[in-house]
Formats: sequence, C-alpha cells, structure tokens
Amino acid sequence: MRDWLIGFALTAVAACCAQPNIVVLLADDQGWGDLGYHGHPTIRTPALDSLAHDGAHFERFYVQPVCAPTRAEFLTGRQAPRTGVIDVSEGAERLALREHTIADVFRAAGYATGCFGKWHNGSQHPYHPNTRGFDEFYGFTSGHWGSYFDATMDHNGELVTGSGYLADDITDHTLAFMAAQTEAGRPFLAYLAFNTPHAPMQVPDANWNDWADRDIPAEHRYSAREEREHTRAALAMVENLDANAGRVLAELERLGIADNTIVVYFTDNGPNGWRWNGDLKGRKASTDEGGVRSPLFVRWPGHIPPRTTVTPLASAVDLLPTLAELAAVDLHPPLPLDGASYAAVLTGTGDAPAPRPVFTSWRGAVSVRTQRFMLDAKGNLYDLAADIRQTEVVTDQHPAVAARLQQVVAAWREDIAATAAPAIPAIPVGHPAAAVTYLPARDAVLHGGLKRSNQYPNDSYVLNWRSTVDKLTWDIEVIEPDRFAVTIHYTARTPGAMLELTMNDAKSSGRIPTAWDPLETGMEHDRVPRAESYVKDFRAFSLGEIDLHRGPGKLTLTAPNFPGETALDFKRISLRRVN
Repeated sequence: MRDWLIGFALTAVAACCAQPNIVVLLADDQGWGDLGYHGHPTIRTPALDSLAHDGAHFERFYVQPVCAPTRAEFLTGRQAPRTGVIDVSEGAERLALREHTIADVFRAAGYATGCFGKWHNGSQHPYHPNTRGFDEFYGFTSGHWGSYFDATMDHNGELVTGSGYLADDITDHTLAFMAAQTEAGRPFLAYLAFNTPHAPMQVPDANWNDWADRDIPAEHRYSAREEREHTRAALAMVENLDANAGRVLAELERLGIADNTIVVYFTDNGPNGWRWNGDLKGRKASTDEGGVRSPLFVRWPGHIPPRTTVTPLASAVDLLPTLAELAAVDLHPPLPLDGASYAAVLTGTGDAPAPRPVFTSWRGAVSVRTQRFMLDAKGNLYDLAADIRQTEVVTDQHPAVAARLQQVVAAWREDIAATAAPAIPAIPVGHPAAAVTYLPARDAVLHGGLKRSNQYPNDSYVLNWRSTVDKLTWDIEVIEPDRFAVTIHYTARTPGAMLELTMNDAKSSGRIPTAWDPLETGMEHDRVPRAESYVKDFRAFSLGEIDLHRGPGKLTLTAPNFPGETALDFKRISLRRVN
C-alpha cells in the first residue's frame, strides 16, 4: 500500500509539473456574435461556451479584418504588415522567412507541433507549415477551398484525398496527433485551424436540418441586407465546428490530459455575412468593431479560475507571448514582438501589461483603439466604453483625443513603412525539405486571353486557352538545382495539345495524351449559390523532365499548337525531384 501511495504521489507531481499541452482552435469567418455565450438567441455552441465558463473570456479581443493577416499575427506575435502578410492571395499572404513562429518556439522547447486545416501563410517550402516549425501538417495552404467533402488535401507536402466533411476530417487528424504524442509522453502544440464557416456554404445534412425549424434573429442592425439562407448555412457550420471542438475536449478527457492542457479559441475576422452580430458596426473586411472584434476563450483547469473576465484590450499578437509564459517556454524572439503576455491576468497572479493602442488595418484603411476610444479609418472618433456599437461620433466632444490618435496612426504608418518585410518574393522551387513543389493556378501570372475560373484565385483554375500566344508564368527562385519530373494537372476536350515548360535554356515538352473533360462539381453540396470557383477532377500527365539551375528566373508554360478550340484547362504543375 505504501509503495502504491508513493507511486501515485510521484505520478501526481509529474503531472502537475509537466509542460502543459497547447490546443489552439481558430474559426474562419465566424462572427463575435455567432455564439450562445455572446447572446445569440438560437445558436447552440455548448462546447465553445464551456471554454469561457470553465476558463477566461476576453471582453475586447481584436484580430485583423481578413484571414491571412490574423493568422500571421497569431503565429509571430508581430503586427501583420511587418511580417509581409498584407493580403489574402497572389503572394501577399506569404509569411516572411525572417519571422519566427509559435511552432518554432515550442518545438525548440521539446514540443511536438501539428497544424491541421487552413494555413494561408504560404504554400511552397520554405513557406509551407512543415518548414515553419510544424512537424505535422494536414490541410490546405490557400485562403479557401472549393469543396468541403472528400477534398484534396496536403499531408506533409504531398497531395492526398481527404475523407468526409473537411472540418470533421481535420479534427480526426488532430485527435490522432494528440493521442500519439500523449502515448509517446511528449508535450504538444496542436493548431486546429477550421475552414468554417467560410464559403462555400457547405455543411453536413444533420447540421443543416437542425436549422429547419429554428428562427434566425430577424431584428438587427443589418437585417435589411441579410441573406437568410446564407446565415442559416453559416450558423449550421458553426454548430458543426462546435461539435468538433467538443470532440477535442472529450479526447483530452479520455487521454487524461485535460487538466494539463491549455485550450484557446478565437476567430480570424468578423462574420462573412450581414447577420446578427451583437449589432456591432461592420463585418469581415472592415476595420470597424464588427469586422475585427473576436471572441477569445482560454481554459486551463487549476490554473485559470473559471469565469475569469479579462477587460484590458488585447489582440492576436498577444497570444504567442501569453502562451509561452503560461507554458514557461523561452521566447528568444529574433525580432521585436508587438504582443505582450496576459498570463498573470489569466492566472490571477499579476496585472495586465501596460496599455498600448491596438491597430487594425487592411488595404490602406487603419483604425486604432485605446481602452476607451476608437478612431476609425475615416477619422471619426467613438467612445467604445459607452458605445461599443459605434452609433455616435464624438469627435467634436473630444477634439484633442481625436487629434492625438490621428498622430498615433501617422506614427504607426511610418513605423510600419520602415520595418515591413520586403516586397512579395519569388516562388521558391527545389527547397531541400520538399520532395515536390506545386505551382498552382492561383500563383500564376496569366497572359493573353487566359482567365481564371473565378475572381478569387485561391482554389481557381485557368481556362480560355484559345491561342498559341496565351501562356502562364511564375517568377521562381530555384533553391537547389536538380532534375525535376514535371506533371501537369489538366482537363481538355480534345487530346493532342503540345505543351512546353521553359526556364532560360531548360525545357520539357509533351502532348496531352487523352481527352478528359469532366463537369464542374461543388454545387451539389452548396446550400446557397457561391461566389468562389467550382472545382473539377483534374487528371495528371507527365511532361517529361527539366533541369533547373540555381537562381531566379521565369518559368513559362505555353501551348505552341493544339487541335481543338482550346488547349486545356489548367490546375497545377508539380515539380518532383528526380535525384
């Protein structure tokens, strides 16, 4: 009996003193108001709400107006424009290589690191998650995906076919990762980056049908602009997300590690529709409250008291330093952080960091917040302490405050201009960590009469290849020279088109061997008409091999001759090392 008690005590001490695991749940296009905890009258989000009940919620937590910049701030603890992430596609989403990520930090401390879902901070190595500190990656690297059922996924740099609904699939992989690391006795950082409720509005029947007889809030600030079926789909997607969050929490209990795991939940921007959002002003892509105010819930049983409320302003840049301090992990940032740690506030052992302004920006629009005031992108001052919904401009009542905040914004712009990452770099090819480099249509420059299948490049393809002067180019940088096997992913009504891929004096060429012209798909799963591209089942064929030498250059794909009206519809090139 005495030996058993000693063993039990040692086990308890080890559990108490072990490095805590970290699980970060990030929603995509979920609004602040899409939660029961924030007063939504009909949505059911018990798992996410429980994080606030059992841990802490931040009253005023801010992210950026769109996806990629918020993710960059979480990853680095630095304001997005400094990191090179200034937009959502065509290279402007790539996280500068000088940046140190949260995965780098925790892996250096002995953690296993995994990212599951939407990455959106660069595709090719060394921008790929596996070369940004994550041991394991399963998801997609672009801004949105065209199909949420049995989707094409990236698993550690190789394309595979997913299983079932995408949000469920990435959760399955997260659970497997947590179980494997727990069995190995290794602490882990698991970043579960959901793709929902971002469009296209696809959701399993069970979640959709749950909303058949439920009311959507009809009276709100933007009710005249609301598309109610879009809202219904979004809320159903949030409930699916909540169910998957519940699966994560249940697995932590099953593994016996719930008390030694910090769970964080937030969203990447405001809602993707004019739905009820606490009557906050604006939505996604706006620097007003509705576009950038996000929930933030943090749970760590035994360390963060239940129902803790954090009132000081915080933002996505604060997550890295906060989690590092909670886990007693050294940061050693190679670049100055913009964020500060809220660990002492969460655990009740100290005060909040010194107050500082919080900036939100996108495409030239900048707003700034203090604990009381907000200066919006048009220069209007609001007293958010009294008017969180931004209903009354108070510039005339507080002219000195408005003038001071205008100076703060001007100084911030100067600082960003002086410290921002360089212009969008060339696409790297042949990185030593990559067996294959994918060059998708979204990264290509289109010439001649070529068109994208959609205005949003993320999961688009190239069509209208009707002339021999049409071509695609990629500005690339060959990291390590090698011979590469070239594969083209295509559809074509007529076989026989000659394709040539060239760079400097290197060339590979071949003819499309077979016709392959499937219909677009995706609409069969859409709950409302989409704005994004539909998808196709693209076929692969070998274009031979090409020798690429180290250095920069322009990779060019042409169709010198073809028998039909069009040469092909193009999805991607893959360049796989031969040696």
